[in-house]
Amino acid sequence: MNEQSNQIFSDTDLIEGCIRGDRKMQHDLYQRFAPKMYGVCLRYAGNVEEAEDILQEGFIKIFNKIGSYRGEGSFEGWIRRIFVNTAIEHFRKKTYLQPITEMEESTVEGKYLSVLDTLAEKDIIQLVQQLSPGYRTVFNMYVVEGYTHRQISEILGISEGTSKSQLSRAKLILQDLVKTFIDKRKGTP
Repeated sequence: MNEQSNQIFSDTDLIEGCIRGDRKMQHDLYQRFAPKMYGVCLRYAGNVEEAEDILQEGFIKIFNKIGSYRGEGSFEGWIRRIFVNTAIEHFRKKTYLQPITEMEESTVEGKYLSVLDTLAEKDIIQLVQQLSPGYRTVFNMYVVEGYTHRQISEILGISEGTSKSQLSRAKLILQDLVKTFIDKRKGTP
């Protein structure tokens, strides 16, 4: 067996190898980061096929842009940012955002329960995937990635109010989805 195939390369080795176009280093980089980045893609995608498309697009960008990594912050953080941006770009190709009224928004906030903590990660991902692409994108950007509504509005080219309404609506829908999921688990009709 080739001794080098068992070697774990440092981020620096992977970066330098990928810049040189070394297929082994590209493969190792993919193997190291694909599982985590696939999780990121799943959160934004509506289904497995879409997540796989985003994953592929993201790695193409990584390999094309790896020479621009400046070593500021973690390499994994840099990769993650590219995947989040790729998922957002994938979303932006479609127009799904629908504003809701302030009355609906206050109702959503009043009803939202934090029961997501009781679910397994795969269950949460499946529930979030059931959201429309607009709701899912804003939900992920705000709740998971930590963007502000102002940042979301700038990135997606929407108003802050639309971002807030998308989040509120996503929470309301998720609340209903979680309740249905838990009722099914308990055997409640």
